[in-house]
Amino acid sequence: MLTDARVYAYSAVLMGSPILLKLFEDNQTLAAQVFRLIKQQENLFTVNRAASEVMAVNDAAGQHPVVVSQPVFDLIACAHAVSLLPDSLFNLAIGPLVKCWKIGFQGHSVPSETDLKMRMALTNPHDVILDAASRSVMLARPGMEIDLGAIAKGYIADVVQAFLRQQQVSNALINLGGNVQTVGAPPEEAGWAIGLKKPFGEADELIGVIGVNNRSVVTSGVYERYFELDGICYHHILNPHSGYPLDTELMSVTVISERSLDGDIYTTLLYGLGVEKGMACLADKPGIEAIFVTRDRQVICSSQRHFLFQLLDTGYRLVH
Repeated sequence: MLTDARVYAYSAVLMGSPILLKLFEDNQTLAAQVFRLIKQQENLFTVNRAASEVMAVNDAAGQHPVVVSQPVFDLIACAHAVSLLPDSLFNLAIGPLVKCWKIGFQGHSVPSETDLKMRMALTNPHDVILDAASRSVMLARPGMEIDLGAIAKGYIADVVQAFLRQQQVSNALINLGGNVQTVGAPPEEAGWAIGLKKPFGEADELIGVIGVNNRSVVTSGVYERYFELDGICYHHILNPHSGYPLDTELMSVTVISERSLDGDIYTTLLYGLGVEKGMACLADKPGIEAIFVTRDRQVICSSQRHFLFQLLDTGYRLVH
């Protein structure tokens, strides 16, 4: 579909989200190849298809190891390592807890303490046993489930970016619904303009615009999937240490990085750290930057080495 004199936008619904591809040539064959590639990757990592490799691991929990392909093993190993960091909010074994709440999937009630404790007993990442030599994954206890939902989109966005570069594409954007990965920038422009959504606002309401070139933008916010009960908002960002949605000063975290995979990892880690500790964490990681949006309407940038941010909503205050 031609959206203006230069930009061609192609869309599909995959991974439960609308997927958008922007090119600067009318190339439906390439777009079809990209969407097919995303579908292939989704089939490896999803827990919503019986034939996926991750589902095979979950089905064998407490019984035997499962040999998986190298990409699946590598992504599980990456998620496992991040899960074992001290006080990490990231947990690849959080599947039973996610299913208990069902937030975003018709979940509108708070689980009982008994149910939460039972599910949390099945979320210890130390009980995920990896064998690199055989590429096998074993879940030590029956009922355990790996959930790569917090990391798979980033990995797939990076795979698509690599494919586009392999096809000699020098300017493109892929949006996987929360994960935006770019190739170059629009011709004769400094960068792509990526909107930062206003928490709990209308679909097109923005706090500001992020300008990036050859970088990924990943946003995670409490307003994405949630329900309200008795005046309390229960969102999908769960604290694996308490079993409940995380309660911090943050409304959203956006990570700007080369790899979208890093964006997925750090949005989760930074949510757990909060603004002050999060800023300290990023001080020695110059390739990874973040924008924090707080409940008291502050917008805080860790740095702006690799992106530009323009505030649009005067109801928010930009803090340097």
